[in-house]
Amino acid sequence: MELIFEIGSKGRHLSLLPECDVPKVELGEKYRRTDAPHLPELSENEISRHYTKLAGRTHGVNDGFYPLGSCTMKYNPKVNEEAAALKGFNRIHPLQDPSTVKGALKVMKMAEDALCEITGMDAFTMQPSAGAHGEFTGLLLIKAYHTDRGDMARTKIIVPDSAHGTNPASAAMCGYQVVSIPSGPDGCVDLDALRAAVGPDTAGLMLTNPNTVGLFDKNILDITKIVHEAGGLCYYDGANLNAVMGIVRPGDMGFDCIHSNLHKTFSTPHGGGGPGAGPVGCKKFLARYLPGLCIEEKADGEFDLVKAPGSMGSVKAFNGNFLVVVRALTYILMMGKEGIPEASSNAVLNANYMRVKLSDDFKMAYDTTCMHEFVMDLSPLVKETGVNALDVAKGMLDYGIHPPTMYFPLIVHEALMVEPTETEPKEVLDQCIDVLHEICDIAHTDPDYLHGAPHDTVIGRPDEVEAARHPVVRYTWE
Repeated sequence: MELIFEIGSKGRHLSLLPECDVPKVELGEKYRRTDAPHLPELSENEISRHYTKLAGRTHGVNDGFYPLGSCTMKYNPKVNEEAAALKGFNRIHPLQDPSTVKGALKVMKMAEDALCEITGMDAFTMQPSAGAHGEFTGLLLIKAYHTDRGDMARTKIIVPDSAHGTNPASAAMCGYQVVSIPSGPDGCVDLDALRAAVGPDTAGLMLTNPNTVGLFDKNILDITKIVHEAGGLCYYDGANLNAVMGIVRPGDMGFDCIHSNLHKTFSTPHGGGGPGAGPVGCKKFLARYLPGLCIEEKADGEFDLVKAPGSMGSVKAFNGNFLVVVRALTYILMMGKEGIPEASSNAVLNANYMRVKLSDDFKMAYDTTCMHEFVMDLSPLVKETGVNALDVAKGMLDYGIHPPTMYFPLIVHEALMVEPTETEPKEVLDQCIDVLHEICDIAHTDPDYLHGAPHDTVIGRPDEVEAARHPVVRYTWE
């Protein structure tokens, strides 16, 4: 397929914008570029056809099964889009006087209250624009707390080896030294290793629960107690909140702050570079450090934007991606108090159904009841057939199924991490189970076929080493 730069013709154009009806202001000459930008010149028809072709080449939740582990690729209800398209929401400006956007402020306050109720926190900021951005913001809250108390000796963040890969990166970006602790044989945090790691230099712990092998840590209350007794704070990575929302609350487990991926748990658009949202919640004692402007409900029922007394500043412009918050609140209100825990229960049911059905052909990294996702260890398959996790994942593409997460978490060799989500019916799960059984049979009878997979997609298997080392990320004009 041609790139958009390779179609069209010089001088071809279309008219999409109305004539300017406000005074034009020209930039000073020193700010102007001397050469015109290289832009494709096409008709509206050509643009429409080009992007329609591109859309046909993508695979999303609307196209088929998307069991990408630890990412919760659930279906995004269209009612969310209807709400976000309302003029009162999508035709406002963040610099408007708060008195002119009362509805938007109420939406943010309602979303904050709902997230506080679901997570067990006391306050939220909507500024962070993604999960890792939320991690960064949460750690800045922890840092502000220790700095405010003059406790500058706390320089280390403890991160279990089953954590999401962004956890240690976020801690390092905040200037902390990362201390990795191992998991026990059961896939959960090794309490003895944790006790040995904490001390007067411990600023906090970052923990994902359920963790990245899909297990709810049975020692969760002991974990937070150990960290608190050492003077540290506990940060909850909310990426896997879809497994427990409405059933248990991180705040009740002893966590002091949390981020929530609205684009995972609460059915807002996911992928393609954004927009995302990773609101951060915290306990009352940390709320004074929240970034940006917080929503305050006044005695007369009106709302205003106020700065927290010890605010860290801002981590993003204004109040984050507002329309993503609108979508998430719509989902929460549509689901209601009964629907939120039902979604979690069905996510757990779907994952365990697939885990049990696949256990005869594939080794489970932890062969016990899981939460929303499970991890397969394909090491035995590699020894028997030479077919590895990458080969199986590529083979699934030929059946119209997006592969699970590959080679993660790192504590499981030849890992495939599967998360079916609650929005998939039994028929789809059965289809995927049958496909994986068939791929296992092919691995034993014709392994070379899988080494060359996929065979029926738009492109075959690329040279991934070459692509990683020498990526082509821009178009070169002749």
